[in-house]
Amino acid sequence: MPAVAKKKIPEDYRPSDEEPFMSERQRAYFRRKLLNWRDEILRSTKETLQHLQDDSAQHADIADRATSETERALELRARDRQRKLIAKIDAALLRIDDGTYGYCEETGEPISLKRLDARPIATLSVEAQERHERRERVYRDE
Repeated sequence: MPAVAKKKIPEDYRPSDEEPFMSERQRAYFRRKLLNWRDEILRSTKETLQHLQDDSAQHADIADRATSETERALELRARDRQRKLIAKIDAALLRIDDGTYGYCEETGEPISLKRLDARPIATLSVEAQERHERRERVYRDE
């Protein structure tokens, strides 16, 4: 396990532009943030699975059954999105380990700390993300 995982930082620590970008403290902060987010998703998933198992009773009324099936489909779709999110969180943790976390995949420039704090799985800077979204819109409209 890298030194980043062993580094203890205060709970109220927030990365700032005054310190070196992706210093050991910043990497430890983002690792903790990503791990907490991942744990929260996994805990929520367990609760949902338990709820789906508990609610698997047959409903006599067709409308109740339809409502239950619709709710189940929505829950499963949300869980699928969260499964994909966990994969992105795991990829971000690997980038922390290999030293590429916090740098734009497209330009190699640092991603702003505000963006990373708001979206810790970000792989593109705001500018690169905007270019990507503009290209997506152009190709989608064709």
